[in-house]
Amino acid sequence: MSDFRIVDKLQKIDEDIQRSQLRYHSKRVLVSKEFTFDAAHHLHNYEGKCKNLHGHTYRAVLGLSGYTDDRGLMIDFGDIKEIWKQKIEIYLDHRYLNETLPSMNTTAENIVVWIYEKLADALLDEQRYNGARVEFIRLYETPTSYAEARREWMEVE
Repeated sequence: MSDFRIVDKLQKIDEDIQRSQLRYHSKRVLVSKEFTFDAAHHLHNYEGKCKNLHGHTYRAVLGLSGYTDDRGLMIDFGDIKEIWKQKIEIYLDHRYLNETLPSMNTTAENIVVWIYEKLADALLDEQRYNGARVEFIRLYETPTSYAEARREWMEVE
């Protein structure tokens, strides 16, 4: 026996639920979205395999926090995707990072801070998300190795 059932009646706004009920709370929440990109780079002043040109399939995990709007949304996941595509990914995906990023050694530690700064700037430009801020960026260079930038480190140091 299963508890599966088909809904008898689809809930309707302003009839079964009022607009004032859509926002359940006024607490800060964190939303997260992941992206992958493929890129090539090499490291300067480094003795090891990574001094040679090579590539990675990177995975970036973005954590943003803020307060929900009248609909109960902090930020639409589609909006995060648009910011990523328009402001960040264009410099990363299928690129030679030593050429497309600012002058830096293209270590995961440097790239993760650059991503943090780009996302923080994009949120400031938007100013339509209630209290939105970047909480963390985690950048996986391999499936088991990552660098992370956190808001508390970026704001005080």
